[in-house]
Amino acid sequence: MGRRWRDGHGELVVHGGGEGPSARVPLEIACSYRARTKGLLGRDSVDGALLLSPANSVHTFRMRMPIDVAYLDRHLRVIAVRTMRPGRLGAPRLRARHVVEAGSGVMSGWGVREGARVEVVVSGSQPDLSSRRSRG
Repeated sequence: MGRRWRDGHGELVVHGGGEGPSARVPLEIACSYRARTKGLLGRDSVDGALLLSPANSVHTFRMRMPIDVAYLDRHLRVIAVRTMRPGRLGAPRLRARHVVEAGSGVMSGWGVREGARVEVVVSGSQPDLSSRRSRG
């Protein structure tokens, strides 16, 4: 179940287990090596969240702020959530395929916790490659 996103913007929809989503959050998507490497480095804040994919670990060297980090498996289920201060190296999570980063303390308010499922809704600027028809 490979996910193929491109660098860009979208929305993180958090499904906490109740009726309907518990939160809809603006999302930056970083899939290229360059975008994943830059991440939140050098920023003073983040509007919403940042998805790093593929990724199974992060570091906070050269960061200016503490962040919440959610590790997602291939089904976009949260397998762990940690708060990391600047200057830390996170341990790799073997089952993680994607990482979501946000400002420290905000994820719990969105319902992002172990076992929750999230969805990535991509802005209209990215084509849906699965709907292409072959010409013949």
